[in-house]
Amino acid sequence: MSWTAIFVLAAGAYAFKLAGVFGAGLIVPRRLERAVGLFPAALLPALAVVQTFSEGRALVLDERALGLAVAVALVVARAPLIAVMAAATALVRAL
Repeated sequence: MSWTAIFVLAAGAYAFKLAGVFGAGLIVPRRLERAVGLFPAALLPALAVVQTFSEGRALVLDERALGLAVAVALVVARAPLIAVMAAATALVRAL
């Protein structure tokens, strides 16, 4: 991710915080409020996918993808987080 994008996102987050402080009496549409609440749930998996399947500007399929697949399978099986992290890390290092 470029530094420009990081600075723009940081400035946007700070602007949202300021808007919350100064605009406390404003009425926000219910749909917008619900949509903003879903942003973190959408951004976290998107960042994980980008970090797993890209290297520079190229799309790659390497041990990181296998580690992510193991982690997802263990999460679906309701394994504890520490077991998910340990198993995924051990598998990737073994390869």
